Amino acid sequence: MIGLDPAKLEDWDPEPVQAALARGRARFEERGIEADWCLVDLDDDPEGAIAAALTAADHACVVIGGGIRTYEPLLELFEKVINLVRRHAPEAAIAFNSTPEDCADAAQRWLP
Repeated sequence: MIGLDPAKLEDWDPEPVQAALARGRARFEERGIEADWCLVDLDDDPEGAIAAALTAADHACVVIGGGIRTYEPLLELFEKVINLVRRHAPEAAIAFNSTPEDCADAAQRWLP
């Protein structure tokens, strides 16, 4: 799962998103799906953090969160994320979630 770290966003109450992420993580655990989480800080080399996470292990599916995907000012970062996945995890399916809680659903659409 690649997304924005809600604790690092300015003018943002991170607690609701952090709680939703915790529920999303629990759904992976309930389904017995191993998941790695890469929540990036926009001010601290997000591309480097994503590349490091993608090369740290083999991934069957990479879920890209809506904070990166749907916020117009982050369009360039979204493009970079797609290309980082293609470069560093070329065998991985790419999925998109609707909320922090349905990451497991998004991944499961593409997992065998």
